[in-house]
Amino acid sequence: MEKLSSVAKALAPSPIQELSFLAQRCNAINLAEGFPDFVAPAHIKNAAVSAINSDFNQYRHVQGICDYVAQKMKEMHGMSIDPLTDIVICCGQSEAFAAAIFAIIDHGDEVIVFDPSYETYDTCIRLTGGVPVYVGLDPPYWTLDPDKLEKAFTDKTKAVVLNRPLLWQHSPHNPTGKVFTKDELEVISEVCTRRDVLAVTDEVYEHITYDSRSHVSLASLPGMQSRTVITSSLSKTYSVTGWRVGWAIAPRCIASAIRNIHIRLTDSAPAPFQEAALTALRSPPSYFETLRSDYESKRDCIFELLVKVGFKMLFKPQGSFFVFAELPETCSLSDVEFVEELIKQAGVVAVPGAGFFHGDGCCSRRYIRFAFCKSNETLSAAAAKISELAEGDGRLKIFEHVFAL
Repeated sequence: MEKLSSVAKALAPSPIQELSFLAQRCNAINLAEGFPDFVAPAHIKNAAVSAINSDFNQYRHVQGICDYVAQKMKEMHGMSIDPLTDIVICCGQSEAFAAAIFAIIDHGDEVIVFDPSYETYDTCIRLTGGVPVYVGLDPPYWTLDPDKLEKAFTDKTKAVVLNRPLLWQHSPHNPTGKVFTKDELEVISEVCTRRDVLAVTDEVYEHITYDSRSHVSLASLPGMQSRTVITSSLSKTYSVTGWRVGWAIAPRCIASAIRNIHIRLTDSAPAPFQEAALTALRSPPSYFETLRSDYESKRDCIFELLVKVGFKMLFKPQGSFFVFAELPETCSLSDVEFVEELIKQAGVVAVPGAGFFHGDGCCSRRYIRFAFCKSNETLSAAAAKISELAEGDGRLKIFEHVFAL
């Protein structure tokens, strides 16, 4: 241990991945980690196979990805992006985000993050020597308090992270599925421009929004394109989380720094999957409409199940493919204890909400995250196992008599 860096000593294993490994070992149904268990689109897989057979297997930069991303940004948000200088292909959104933070944050810089938040952000900020400053969203609807945000800024604030994701309909928030209102995004953009700070956004769920909501990037608001780094990827939209093809969009000088860091870290995203990305990005509008419709149906299915068995469900996800369910007051267990019992008694794995919270507050131990990016068969099996634990009317007795030990 004495040979490890201070950052390495402070890092613990990812609870989400640990639970996924547990699901594999126990042959449990995995509603913990956000990856699909159904097949990826055939036309995209065929494109990857063709690229491998065509021997696109060495270090490679596929400029066509940048061209298509720039085109989509123009179509969706009216933004003019130079594909030659402003877009960097990375090994997934995670590397794009890390490289962006490495490019802009120095030791002692403060970075504002909305809480609850995805676990990767905190680590990336701390690896640079930066200081994450958390602004809690107010449950149960996860609203932004402008006064809290204003008070979080100091003369050391360098950037704001819009975490995975938070919309106007910006890219939906992980873990809550929250979508920022127009007013909330305008509050963020106003304070960023007034205080001359940067923004880093995670927009991987840009095509997975519900109830007729549409994605609008923070960078498209007045004054924000010149101070925003957008990160995204193929992973969620095209159900290829293992391919690791993503990108960062940034002002030229920041994009150049991100590119230099990317090259020194990983050199190149997987070449055949970059080639296949061209096919994915050419998908017709009907693909995205079906994607959204299918996920909205899955959301409704799991949401109704959790309501039926007694979770406190005041907020219905507006995007992403996660449900953040609140334990009822009658349940005496913490989130971790509940998940342990769910695994033991139902063979279903979910994620304790505490890992997404970084501030103080009793509510951090009261939430469970369920992923519904699974096949209908998997969701039906999970629903059957959970429902078997219900008694009588199928509601709160599941917590009072089965779990409240």
